[in-house]
Amino acid sequence: MNHSRLLIAISIIAIIGCSTEKQSPTKQWYKGNLHTHSYWSDGDEFPELIMDWYKSHDYQFVALSDHNTLAEGDKWKVIPQNSIFQDAFENYLQTYGSEWVNYKIDSSDHTQVKLKTYKEYKGKFEEAEKFLIIQSEEITDHFDGKPLHMNATNIQTKIDAQGGNSVVDVLQNNIDAVIKQRDELDIPMIAHINHPNFGYALELEDMIALKNEQFFEVYNGHHMVNNSGDSTHMSTENMWDFINIAYIEKNKPIMYGLATDDSHHYHTKGRDWSNAGRGWIEVRAESLSPKSLIDAMEAGDFYASTGVELKELTIDNNRIAVELMQEEGITYKIDFIGCKKGKLDPEELMSTNGDKASFELTDDLLFVRCKITSSKLQENPIENILYEAAWTQPVLVNMK
Repeated sequence: MNHSRLLIAISIIAIIGCSTEKQSPTKQWYKGNLHTHSYWSDGDEFPELIMDWYKSHDYQFVALSDHNTLAEGDKWKVIPQNSIFQDAFENYLQTYGSEWVNYKIDSSDHTQVKLKTYKEYKGKFEEAEKFLIIQSEEITDHFDGKPLHMNATNIQTKIDAQGGNSVVDVLQNNIDAVIKQRDELDIPMIAHINHPNFGYALELEDMIALKNEQFFEVYNGHHMVNNSGDSTHMSTENMWDFINIAYIEKNKPIMYGLATDDSHHYHTKGRDWSNAGRGWIEVRAESLSPKSLIDAMEAGDFYASTGVELKELTIDNNRIAVELMQEEGITYKIDFIGCKKGKLDPEELMSTNGDKASFELTDDLLFVRCKITSSKLQENPIENILYEAAWTQPVLVNMK
């Protein structure tokens, strides 16, 4: 189902954090991916064909987030001699025509193609309230051999990797650079921490130490990022809860979780490749614009998914309720997860089977979130994450 067509019932009331806001009846769900790559860095496809894939698969917004670059200026891509990429170039040429595709054959008989810029391909695909492309960058940094990456969404000028004297210092310097540009230009932007278990570069303590960061990837569809952790490293989902336990203790804003596909490979599919379509977010916003989407995300009005779709999500002073877009023959397990006041560990507070469930928010709780796991196998899974799932954002229970 195309979520952009789904109007939100007038009766829904959302409480995110400790504030109360009546939902506008015009708010809609918009499906999007904030982390993907193209020939502008280490992806293996032209931006136009990538945008066409997402648009034709019912996404409403995409952020092309190449490493330490924006799609601007002149860049020529030498097409690999491998037949897969040669065939892909021929498809690109046939699809868009010689008037659009600027290419040449060099002295070594290699095909070189001038890549289209963000400003050029943006206009070819965008449609009001149907499809939006958001300019983004994956700020790619490191410390002591550890890969430290974060996405900057809706930036207007390239941000250089800032470096630093520790893992936390590097991340904080890059977060601060995004905030600086946002404040100077007065344009909504967000930074989110990418794949914290990639190379096991980030420890829980590093995430807890960050300031002014509210977003990280609880699920990333790259095949090398270790979402599930291992015998000595916690999963990103478990990390998420411990981050929020610490954030609440420190009176920091709650951390929200994203799902992304982090796609790089568009011609070879499977567990050993980073493919499109594995993870995304659904944002409930007033319009398909960067400001509206970012405002909704900063209010926590979105969920992350690898396939499960919500028909309704209601959060008020007393309860969380979810209703699913049920597929015939598919069953669902709905878990409410949170932490009780005075406790140091998250726990499963309630579990049920079905296509709808609700959970009462009581005064003995710090926060609650919901995870839905489907009996439907993912079409193209990674690690041992076999079944489609969705995660709602944690709700801070009102202090009394």
